Amino acid sequence: MIIPTIKSKVESSSHPIAQALHQNSSFRVLAIAFKKGMVLQEHKAHKTSKLFVLEGAVNYQEKDKATLLKRYEEIDIPVEVTHSVEALEDSLCLLTQGDD
Repeated sequence: MIIPTIKSKVESSSHPIAQALHQNSSFRVLAIAFKKGMVLQEHKAHKTSKLFVLEGAVNYQEKDKATLLKRYEEIDIPVEVTHSVEALEDSLCLLTQGDD
């Protein structure tokens, strides 16, 4: 049970916890658990990606643009664009990545 496991692990962590739910050679689905205030530091996606919020709320930051994402909201993440994610409350997200 991946989601209960990462939600349990994040309780004692100082950073977000991510684990693959499903993947093959052309796509990957990650579950990411955050405690309020945790930040997924600036990084780039190397494949087409989408962040989907299952629980909580996060701030998606890309360049000078911040987007508040609440439960059941999603955002497309451009390839090779620096971005970060901050949890505004305890949150659970899915990240899908794949080839076009």
